[in-house]
Amino acid sequence: MGRPRGFIELRRSKGEARPIAERVHDHAEYDLPLPDPELRDQAARCMDCGIPFCHQGCPLGNLIPEWNDLVLAGRFDEASASLHSTNNFPEVTGRVCPAPCETSCVLSLETLPTEGGRRPPGAVAIKQIEHQIADRNLHLAPQRALVRSGRRVAIVGSGPAGLAAAQQLARRGHDVTVFERDDRVGGLLRYGIPDFKLDKRVLDLRLGQLEKEGVTFRTRVHVGVDVRGDQLRAQYDAVLLAGGALVPRDLAAPGRALPGVHFAMDYLTQENRRVANVPVIGEPILATGKHVVVLGGGDTGSDCVGTALRQEAASVTSLELLPRPPDERRSSNPWPEWPLVFRTSGSHEEGGERRFGVRTTELVGEDCIRALRAEAVAFVDGQLVPTGETLELPCDLLLLAMGFVGSAKAGVLEQLGVDLDARGNVVAEDHATAVRGVFVAGDMRRGQSLVVWAIAEGRRAASRIDAFLASS
Repeated sequence: MGRPRGFIELRRSKGEARPIAERVHDHAEYDLPLPDPELRDQAARCMDCGIPFCHQGCPLGNLIPEWNDLVLAGRFDEASASLHSTNNFPEVTGRVCPAPCETSCVLSLETLPTEGGRRPPGAVAIKQIEHQIADRNLHLAPQRALVRSGRRVAIVGSGPAGLAAAQQLARRGHDVTVFERDDRVGGLLRYGIPDFKLDKRVLDLRLGQLEKEGVTFRTRVHVGVDVRGDQLRAQYDAVLLAGGALVPRDLAAPGRALPGVHFAMDYLTQENRRVANVPVIGEPILATGKHVVVLGGGDTGSDCVGTALRQEAASVTSLELLPRPPDERRSSNPWPEWPLVFRTSGSHEEGGERRFGVRTTELVGEDCIRALRAEAVAFVDGQLVPTGETLELPCDLLLLAMGFVGSAKAGVLEQLGVDLDARGNVVAEDHATAVRGVFVAGDMRRGQSLVVWAIAEGRRAASRIDAFLASS
């Protein structure tokens, strides 16, 4: 590496964030970039570790030491080419990925206090470097195939898996059509992730590149309803199912049917539409002046917290069923596994209250939800058991952000005749279903997962489809 002792001489640093008092009044992104000299210093911390475990942590296998060294040398165009060789959308992952690469970095291996009582220097700031490499090259030239194959591929779903597959297949010379049932392209990236984490102008720049590369987008087409699965098979040489995990986990508690109880994605989608100045579908869901409770402590729940604070909720409380994670890795969770530790998101830093080990028992109200009753729980011999403590919280708006339980089973899946496993995911071997010419990627194959996994799935499925088309 360009600076062999960089990891010893330099401390980990990442970009600052906009002040909380300022950012909670708008939907602009709040993470700020590092100046180029500081960014190059952070890249200099990438050590010559011999076996770069960051590759293993990243589902895309990004060439992280390579582009870190290029950033250190100030060769940003080459760093961008290296980054894009494995990742179709680094401007997205650099913003929203939880960075499993960093938790697999060799510099994060040691977690005990060091001599003098100081902590180890910490992992290389890979996500920050990736973000800034990508943002220096947002206006990338399209890569059009010189030779067209004449083969046609239909992709169902325009989320990260579908878009990654579309770009890979278009660059191989195939004619790709992406079907999206919503009014705009992007899936989760468009209407699921708030603008304060992912400015949609970034997404639109990338979609413009895909269109110039030959990808055709058809919006407001609900495959399985407007177009049948057998019609797609007849009209296209291959079909890729790349829809998201659409079925949210529901709450089984008395009072669930009360007005004021909503799934998190319905709430987030509405706010994303407002920010984009497009009509909101359905009865408005707003947190303004309300006591908001969010069930679920993951990314979706965090996004609800940040959105509710920007809507000037009277209060925001996050409830998580599981106990609070530890601050440090347990011995049963060794490096380079994903660390099961306590994390605080940018939204949680902005305000609200977080409670762990809480199970909802009843929703109270008449014409609308007014309160939530719950009990404290703890793990005993691997089971959640009540501790005897109960609580009641004021609640005018309850948002269910408890994850997803699979893809929709009706419609196109039944029409195509693909098999589903016990979790509702499409059964496939190397992305190929038992139905000839029908493939699957992303949430529909592996269940709810990260954006970076969706991109990796889309790329692998595209490779499988390309091989299928070449041999048929």
